[in-house]
Amino acid sequence: MFAELGHLAVVIAFAIAILQSIVPMIGASRGYAGWMDSATPAAIAQFLAILFAFAMLTISFVTSDFSVKLVASNSHSLKPMLYKVSGVWGNHEGSMLLWILILAFYGALVAFFGAKLPIVLRARVLSIQAMIGVAFLAFLLFTSNPFERLEFPPIDGNDLNPLLQDPGLAFHPPFLYLGYVGLSMTFSFAVAALIQGSVDAAWARWVRPWALLAWITLTIGIALGSWWAYYELGWGGWWFWDPVENASFMPWLISVALLHSAIVVEKRETLKSWTVLLAILGFSFSLIGTFIVRSGVITSVHAFANDPERGVFILAILTVAIGGALTLYAVRSNALRSNSAFSVVSRESGLVLNNLLLVVATMVVFIGTIWPLVAELVMGRKLSVGAPFFDLAFTPFMIVLAIALPMGAILPWKRAKFRKSTKPLMGTLVLSLAIGLLIWSLQTGGRMMAPIGLALAAWVILGALVDLGTRTRIRQVGISAGLRRLRNLPRADMGKTVAHIGMGLTIFGIAAITAWEAEDIRVANIGERFDVSGYTFQFDGVEKQNGKNYTADVGAISAFVDDKFIAVLKPEKRFYPVQRMPTTEAGIHSRLHRDLYVALGDQQGDGWTVRTYVKPFAVWIWIGSMVMALGGILSMTDRRLRIATSQRKAT
Repeated sequence: MFAELGHLAVVIAFAIAILQSIVPMIGASRGYAGWMDSATPAAIAQFLAILFAFAMLTISFVTSDFSVKLVASNSHSLKPMLYKVSGVWGNHEGSMLLWILILAFYGALVAFFGAKLPIVLRARVLSIQAMIGVAFLAFLLFTSNPFERLEFPPIDGNDLNPLLQDPGLAFHPPFLYLGYVGLSMTFSFAVAALIQGSVDAAWARWVRPWALLAWITLTIGIALGSWWAYYELGWGGWWFWDPVENASFMPWLISVALLHSAIVVEKRETLKSWTVLLAILGFSFSLIGTFIVRSGVITSVHAFANDPERGVFILAILTVAIGGALTLYAVRSNALRSNSAFSVVSRESGLVLNNLLLVVATMVVFIGTIWPLVAELVMGRKLSVGAPFFDLAFTPFMIVLAIALPMGAILPWKRAKFRKSTKPLMGTLVLSLAIGLLIWSLQTGGRMMAPIGLALAAWVILGALVDLGTRTRIRQVGISAGLRRLRNLPRADMGKTVAHIGMGLTIFGIAAITAWEAEDIRVANIGERFDVSGYTFQFDGVEKQNGKNYTADVGAISAFVDDKFIAVLKPEKRFYPVQRMPTTEAGIHSRLHRDLYVALGDQQGDGWTVRTYVKPFAVWIWIGSMVMALGGILSMTDRRLRIATSQRKAT
């Protein structure tokens, strides 16, 4: 019953989406106000229908209705309730329904909060959003029906992939989808602007909140995925340059460029066509990521499906969406040109440099991700592109970006004198270089990543604070008056400072863990002690434990420093009998200055394989990510982003 109701709701949503994609667009072209107004109730109705369908699928999982094929394939009666719920999106069909739900959710938000948008623009935006919905609802109905019934239901299900039975993976996909599906809204605004042939400061201010929301949630989603990989897979790393990781990282990079470019349009009404192009590219990379995850063209632990039929369908969607948008851009971009000029030394130029570095870095990631596929198709050779390539090709662009960031932020608009404008940063430059030199002189045999990375981190963080101090003129007016000015600063400015500090913290964490991490791999016997980077570890043994739907070998490893007991780390080697699949759960003792990290391997005679790491300042990678997201949230609360700068009626 629930499955049939859910399927019916998807069919109804499909019909509504078709109407929403056609009627408002015709109304906008012919000036029919009633037809344009129909976009608002249609967007809300489409969202409610898909939400109802998603609720029906969730009920099927929660009640363990194994007559539904998807539930039988991805759930089990003994599975904890959290993973019964997350099992809804822990598979191809259910995650696709979540993808479409979030797509409709963004359309409903525009319908609900977009009363101040010009009626023509709102109609076109919601119509384009519905066109995307039509394509993916068709994909769901014709190739990936999540409500398909089994003629002979099994007694119990096949369980969810054990790697996905983790709190991090329960929350990681929804945030990730809110991010890169959210870029569909900036795509819709961009295509609508191209149709109208008009982009101005008001358009940029309408676009920025959606770009911010997508970027915030994408940042959180990527951070959660990185944290999951760190403690769940037992390999000791936090980023693998996996194709599916890259699929979410590329839209993130483009969305950062879009946010900065939209500021130039809003403040100076220049870079209009470039900003529209970035809005198109952001969602284009999201679609490419969807193709990578669901087509089977690239193998990954994160991939959902390897059905060629589905891959061809998605390829057709992204070809039409990307090709159509870029064709329209090529035809109409000249209409978006601006006559506003700016000097080579100006904030505009700094933001252009920021954009170029981010876009080129994105293309490096893109080429590295698809090159194995291209090599196999064109040359018939199987190649792999791993971390060494990405580290070597990608890192230099990020170093230049970090160097330019404080200088670009402090320059005035239009034109500036470089020496005068950057004078407040001279002390920051000296202090940052001093920190780098100090680290270089103190470390013995360490990698240059540490002094360079920590100097860059200090430069970015202190530069953001100096920029804030310059805006409040705290040195000229005193602390109390400066604090009053600080309270009166726009939230977007505060958010920018916090986000830049978050980036500096992440650079610090990456540099420290990369340069100073210590690793030890051995077969340890019970009672054996061994030293790793100033810490002593004692292998106390392994005991069997039973979880709700798994069995586990749980190790006990005591950690000491200078013979002082710190903690007992308990790494696990789990086995899920239904899927007949082992997983590794690392034992981690985390502090702000380091992580003690232990992974348990297989039994070797009387001993066990133990992999031990000491990871300096690892947690700052994720603290920095959350601080960046907090900066975005602060910017979202800026009143200027909630009130349109123009109330002009569309012509």
